Amino acid sequence: MSKIIRLIVLLYAVLCSQTIYAQNAIKRTLNIDEMFRLADENSQRIKTYATGTEVALEAVKAAKSQRLPEIDLSASVSYLGNGRIWDRDFKNGQNAPIPHFGNNFSLQASQVVYAGGAINSAIALAELGNQMANLDMQKNKQEIRFLLIGYYLNVYQLNNQEQVFKNNIDLTKMVIANMMSRHKEGTALKSDITRYELQLEKIKLQLAKVQDARQIMNHQMVTTLHLPENSEIIPDSTLLSEAVIPQSENDWQTLATESNVGLEQAKLSVNMSNSKLKLERSAQLPKVVLVAENHMNGPITIEVPPINKNFNYWFVGVGVKYNISSLFKNSRKISGAKLSVRRAEEEHSLASEEIENAVHASYIEMMTSYTELQTSLKSRELANENYKVVSNRYENELALLTELLDAANMKLDAELGLVNAKINVVYNHYKIKYITHTL
Repeated sequence: MSKIIRLIVLLYAVLCSQTIYAQNAIKRTLNIDEMFRLADENSQRIKTYATGTEVALEAVKAAKSQRLPEIDLSASVSYLGNGRIWDRDFKNGQNAPIPHFGNNFSLQASQVVYAGGAINSAIALAELGNQMANLDMQKNKQEIRFLLIGYYLNVYQLNNQEQVFKNNIDLTKMVIANMMSRHKEGTALKSDITRYELQLEKIKLQLAKVQDARQIMNHQMVTTLHLPENSEIIPDSTLLSEAVIPQSENDWQTLATESNVGLEQAKLSVNMSNSKLKLERSAQLPKVVLVAENHMNGPITIEVPPINKNFNYWFVGVGVKYNISSLFKNSRKISGAKLSVRRAEEEHSLASEEIENAVHASYIEMMTSYTELQTSLKSRELANENYKVVSNRYENELALLTELLDAANMKLDAELGLVNAKINVVYNHYKIKYITHTL
């Protein structure tokens, strides 16, 4: 009995803490769409990926800027020392005065006309990188949403389990009260009452565990959504009443082909590998550049004696550069780029197979959950009928207490099983939506 008393004290302390928490909590009813909206606005992970898309966009702008002309402006002043002149046999040396102040101003401009496709390939590669960053963000959103769906349905499930336990506690209390009345009349044993009181304490302990688990899950949701710390999220009570319209497996497979981000990324990787191949090939092509320069130098030191004046000259022209060594140096890079293209194509095929298998498995699980729901509905109906029959027999002294306890446990298990089956249907529906990335 001392163990039972300690258990009661422990339960009382736990329930008191739950009551204090409930009083301080800010309750907030959320449906799934609103939860997704809050995640998109507040999730730190989504913000991180959004910054990544901004970085990728700047990379595209930087790649496009390579099409702009190159303009260099330089200016310098200098001190020139006197020169010295010798005969060819280094005899008869004499000083050659030079104006000591020197200056140099130059303006150089160049515009790439043809670079073998290097600039266009670099821009295309940067744009594909930007698309990949956007796909990363979309994929991250799907992951965050599926994570929140798990939290949300767990909270919903725990709330329903809590209600089931509370209903069974009320029912058990009624049975105990009935037993006490019968005990006074001499038709029930004290040991029967004690055993049922122990059953009541076990249910209370299960209730406390469910409430603690709900607190943990609620905290994880609040943290992910960046809501006030003392928020208590209440799931939409109409969630399980909404009809889930079944679709054929072919419809889900089509959705996955059109919408799965991983598949899009694999396809994008093929395009990026092709762009890298073009970039490597461009190194073996000539480069054509328009150039224009304007110089003003002084003094004019190419004359002897030097002329203490500024000399200005300019020119425009076309420059052609061809790296002949790239013909034998760059071939290995091109071969590697071709292999990268082939590998990307193989990874795309592999991704298609994996997604097809994942959709098939998830579809089978979803169909199984519908079957489990029907079975759970029938099980609850039979368990309730069985409990009524056994309860009536026990009241008429035609059944043992152990039979009544077994019937009560079957009823509790059936009710919990039905709650879990309903949640499982909804979860598998959202799971296949996550695999197809249509959350």
